[in-house]
Amino acid sequence: MPRRKFADEEVVMGRWPGSVLYYEVQVTSYDDRAHLYTVKYKDGTELQLKESDMRSMSSFRFRKSSSSSGSPSRRSGSRSRSGSRSRSPGRPAKHRRRSSSQSREPKNEKNMIGEPNLIPLKLNENNTHQFNGEPDITEVNYSSHNILERQRIESERARERILERYSLHPRKEEKRTEEMYSEERILEKPKPVVKVCMKTEELEFGGKIGAFLMIFLLPGTVFYLLLMCTQKDPSVLNFPPSLPALESLWETRVFGVFLLWFFLQALFYLLPIGKLVEGTPLLNGMRLEYRINGFYAFILTAATVGISLYFEMEFSYIYDHFLQFAVCATVFSVVLSIYLYARSLRASEQELSPGGNSGNIFYDFFMGRELNPRIRNFDLKYFCELRPGLIGWVVINLAMLLTEMKVQHLNMPSLSMILVNSFQLLYVVDALWNEEAILTTMDIIHDGFGFMLAFGDLVWVPFLYSLQAFYLVKHPNELSWLSASAIVALNILGYCIFRGANSQKNIFRRNPKDPKVAYLKVIPTATGKNLLVSGWWGLVRHPNYLGDIIMALAWSLPCGINHILPYFYVIYFTGLLIHREARDERQCKKKYGLAWEKYCQRVPYRIFPYIY
Repeated sequence: MPRRKFADEEVVMGRWPGSVLYYEVQVTSYDDRAHLYTVKYKDGTELQLKESDMRSMSSFRFRKSSSSSGSPSRRSGSRSRSGSRSRSPGRPAKHRRRSSSQSREPKNEKNMIGEPNLIPLKLNENNTHQFNGEPDITEVNYSSHNILERQRIESERARERILERYSLHPRKEEKRTEEMYSEERILEKPKPVVKVCMKTEELEFGGKIGAFLMIFLLPGTVFYLLLMCTQKDPSVLNFPPSLPALESLWETRVFGVFLLWFFLQALFYLLPIGKLVEGTPLLNGMRLEYRINGFYAFILTAATVGISLYFEMEFSYIYDHFLQFAVCATVFSVVLSIYLYARSLRASEQELSPGGNSGNIFYDFFMGRELNPRIRNFDLKYFCELRPGLIGWVVINLAMLLTEMKVQHLNMPSLSMILVNSFQLLYVVDALWNEEAILTTMDIIHDGFGFMLAFGDLVWVPFLYSLQAFYLVKHPNELSWLSASAIVALNILGYCIFRGANSQKNIFRRNPKDPKVAYLKVIPTATGKNLLVSGWWGLVRHPNYLGDIIMALAWSLPCGINHILPYFYVIYFTGLLIHREARDERQCKKKYGLAWEKYCQRVPYRIFPYIY
């Protein structure tokens, strides 16, 4: 265990996060596990700092400038104060930096004739007191009647005395900033710091054995639920369901249709429409570019579907071969996952995922070793996250709606089917319209692209999220207008919470001074970022998860309460978000330390107010 360098109650110099400035801080405690010091600044701010961001008082020299006199005119007279600097502890964000053109600098002629940028100084020969080795210097006020020559001579003499007696050196004209405290260091050529992905120590989903079992459990769950929906009595107690013949699970034509759909979405993704945005910084400091055109792809898909309907293409084909489509998507996701794992073996350490680099083949295959696998500019993970599965979900729902009318001999879809289609269409369109927000999610910035995400994007989302519509084809449920109105109100409530929380977070990340979020209260962290503790994020720690779960319940209610099968989505989704919330908690505690503990005290409930 490394020995701590600073003791409790010791006063040292601590670097303010995000800047190069050091300030006096008092050590209050030390975390032996995280090796972080909890320090307190003079304004009361408490942060956790690494030992590398702290220095002893003896390693600094303090400069007492002419601003110590307290005169506003003298404080503004120093050109060194006019440059930009990082925000210091306790300084309100609303105070803007003063540029050199805005500073109220005394106009004297020596600056006009190209003399060094020094304020005329006079040494107090009788004052021998020094502050940490630096002389006490005060500013000289010259009469306006003095001639230019006298000012130049006096300035030159003062400059020579200071350089000779105190070994000071003139600064370059271009350097306009000066730190209050500057650290004395031995000048040496800095070594470049290259961050690499560390070995994954904390394994999730039950570790190596759990990940291995999930590779078989996830496909088995999909096929079980789809087979149950085709039963006359879809009760979960009727286990096992009647199994189809193995040869009926595969049809080459179905696989061809699936490939056609996949590559059609890839073509829409490659179109040079939509804006280019940068993602979060990678380990090597670089940012990847992403093409934001998911909503345009949805419009083009809708046009393609409309043309197909005009030429009377039978969309009931999707329902009739639904299980075969699920098998084809599963085979494709397995082949894609094998390719992803094989190419990750040639990836550099900087390109690996922090959560899928354990060294175990099954765990890394499941979690994904490579963080952002790309074929040139084609980002495989980002494409699969929103395109073939999410847009395919809407097309499948539409196919179920048309099939219900055909099977049930209806002139128009049932009210239950209309609600399910409308709710889920709104959700998909919202995700595509706010596509840029996905770049800050855990799937993009933390999780690698392996079987978990490949199967989830291409199989789990389109074939299980459409379970309610698939269920209603053969198990219709009549809804009264009163019941339908209550379900609509519930979905609107969930959507308002979901969209309001995500929008509030995204606006604050882009511009904390935006009038829409400027009033929100925050807790500063050692990373330089702030944690929201008011608005939606003051209600619970994950209000977007709360809205998601409420909407999931609204999607299941139109199916009635006779069977639990259509409620699988809300049950599974609640468990998924609780597990994801636990992952978020661990990541945030490591990243923000003491600030996160304060946030948890201010906002004690995780997802459900007054419950959990």
